Amino acid sequence: MFDIDATRPASPFYQESHQQWREQLRKFVDREIMPHINDWEESGELPDSLWHKAADMGLLQQGYPEAFGGISEGIDNFHMIVTAQELARCGAGGLYATLLVHGIALPPVVHYASDATRDAVIPAVLDGRAHISLAITEPGGGSDVANLRTRAVADGDDWIVSGEKTYITGGMRANWFTTAVRTGEDGLEGISLLLIPADANGVSRTPLDKKQGWWCSDTATIHFDEVRVPATNLVGEVNRGFIPIVHNFNHERLAIAASCIEYARVCLQDAIDWAAERVTFGRPLSKRQVIRHKFAEMLQRINASQAYLELCAWQDMHLQLKPADVALLKVQATQTMEYCAREAMQVIGGASYIRGCRVERIYREVRVNAIGGGSEEIMRDLAVRQLGI
Repeated sequence: MFDIDATRPASPFYQESHQQWREQLRKFVDREIMPHINDWEESGELPDSLWHKAADMGLLQQGYPEAFGGISEGIDNFHMIVTAQELARCGAGGLYATLLVHGIALPPVVHYASDATRDAVIPAVLDGRAHISLAITEPGGGSDVANLRTRAVADGDDWIVSGEKTYITGGMRANWFTTAVRTGEDGLEGISLLLIPADANGVSRTPLDKKQGWWCSDTATIHFDEVRVPATNLVGEVNRGFIPIVHNFNHERLAIAASCIEYARVCLQDAIDWAAERVTFGRPLSKRQVIRHKFAEMLQRINASQAYLELCAWQDMHLQLKPADVALLKVQATQTMEYCAREAMQVIGGASYIRGCRVERIYREVRVNAIGGGSEEIMRDLAVRQLGI
């Protein structure tokens, strides 16, 4: 097997703690995930035991306050990149999306919820006893957050919530939903965030199990039928919910980019390994110039994308990251993933069309990454608007 790690350029951003975390996490992935991922994909879900195992080795807690059971001392964006990329090695995007879905649902609670809410929710999520999902997208809204229609009406010490959310990652398993609701006028100024218990009266959910990709990720439509939610479950201020929402955007897009770049690297590795063994017309496929040029082009795009990712991660840590850059990074990473998945399938041929092959899984998960977290079209438009063009 080709050592794909040999293609990673030396980087000044990774210190000893990052390398130690990579080694620890790689052993976990090889032991606890790689032997089972095909079965989990076919069954359409991850086992509950995986969250407990992930908590035992510190995966769920990384980057969260130690006061709530997290691990924050010395943790930075490059630990996050290592996490995203090591989990991506299995070639199943639904694994990272669901196992670490609290990465987009929990930060608003950490930064904006009441002390009582944080004490009740954060430790339970970090030790794998409970689950939380982010409920923003609606059937008629997509990426247009300002147009959301799920409404919360004040009633004494409660809010009464009615509406629907869809494409909710981890939605069938979640114990809480960090939910964007309309509490005021149309537009971004009338949005609030509520933490809604999944077992509250009036909450129901429908599984979305006919998906192109992310098979092992449970995905759901959530229905709120006059759900009574205590006013103390407000996350942040009334009609100021967009601030906690956008608080997540940069980290979410950095994580998506990191994963996509590693999927591309997996495609390159599997294509190289196949070409070395496959003999065509008396010579290994890897000796054909047209194939070798494919490898060079794939590696060129991977390394360029990785460099952009690491620069954006450093800028974010030093409060210098521009929204335009992280938006364009996401586009760059998803297009790199798409290109490498296509070229790897061309090299591997029919074998890459059979389920159970990493490249086959990655190829059918291109679109969810290109659309989720902000589609390529929206990211480009955001970038030019941010630049004042």
